[in-house]
Amino acid sequence: MTERIQVTDVVFEAPPLDASEFAVVAQVEGLRSAMQRQLHEPRRWFGSLRRLSLALAVQGSNRIEGYHAALDDVAAAGDREAPLDADLETRLVLFGYQQAMTYVLQLSREERVDYSEHLIKSLHFMMTSFDLENRPGLWRSGSIFVTTERAGEVVYEGPDVDLVPQLMAELVDRLNTATDAPAMVRAGMAHLNLVMIHPFRDGNGRMARCLQTLILAREGVLAPEFCSIEEYLGANTPAYYEVLGRVGGGGWHPERDARSWVRFVLLAHLKQARLLQLRIRESETLWVDLAKLVEARDLPERTIPLLWDSAHRLRVRNSIYRKLLASSSGEEISEAAAGRDLRLCVERGLLLALGEKRGRVYAATPELGAVWDAIKARRPPAPNADRIFAAPN
Repeated sequence: MTERIQVTDVVFEAPPLDASEFAVVAQVEGLRSAMQRQLHEPRRWFGSLRRLSLALAVQGSNRIEGYHAALDDVAAAGDREAPLDADLETRLVLFGYQQAMTYVLQLSREERVDYSEHLIKSLHFMMTSFDLENRPGLWRSGSIFVTTERAGEVVYEGPDVDLVPQLMAELVDRLNTATDAPAMVRAGMAHLNLVMIHPFRDGNGRMARCLQTLILAREGVLAPEFCSIEEYLGANTPAYYEVLGRVGGGGWHPERDARSWVRFVLLAHLKQARLLQLRIRESETLWVDLAKLVEARDLPERTIPLLWDSAHRLRVRNSIYRKLLASSSGEEISEAAAGRDLRLCVERGLLLALGEKRGRVYAATPELGAVWDAIKARRPPAPNADRIFAAPN
């Protein structure tokens, strides 16, 4: 009989930050403070950018797990509308993750949130309850291995199943203990520890990223939709997996140095904050350009949110247009009035009607798409952040 290897309930610890790491934290916090002022002022495009940012986060997190969906399908799921192209499994994954993220958004408004194993299990249930074989909301019942998709090679083995309850209890205790560490570091370490403990049969990566977003959202600096780095992780999946593999060392080794992970997370926050700052400026420019276009084409001013989405190459439907309008200005219109607006946009050469009757969707014409393309073409080169940290001691 093989002797069971015992480990303590210690989890990964964040290393003390050096001067270069503190400098990145300060940069991110400065960018977020500036954006907070911009986003708290009355902005007509705020609802549209908020919706797009959340869709990009959900899309990025699920792309990492191999669930690929068009951005307009992800946004539709957020609006509780049926996606257009996604297969059934992807739809269920999107709806589940969207439900969990919606709960995270609600929790971010609470004055006090106590982290608990029950909360983590509840979020996991929301994400994965469409497949009971994955034990939604329950710790895994056996060993777990992470393998490469192509070769099937084992690259990580989670800690013994008997250790999962005590490790998760330790993680929760850390989450409820006040520290001086910056929120983005605390959130990143929660992400690292959950994904390394691998407490669930499935959905560990999504749960770790969702937990990270919840911790960031509780800081209240920016709305939760704007503080997530899930979009960045989805766009940089190989680097994300590489650093997790390097820190994990193939198994449960909480004694290993987590500095490379912390630096990866800080760099992700910096790049995502810079991208959001750029999107804020571009959103204002696009709204102004569309307002001029709407006036020139004798269209109702209320069609601007519709054209804003369409210019981003998101397909829209009558029902989605009405929800866009309600979220951006609080205005509610009938299905018939929305249909008239959509037909007018087609007649004025800004939208294309695709499909028939209830299946009809609307997409940007090349002329409308060119408005957004011209704005993107003026983007300055991204600052080089490859050597932002000091060399390791």
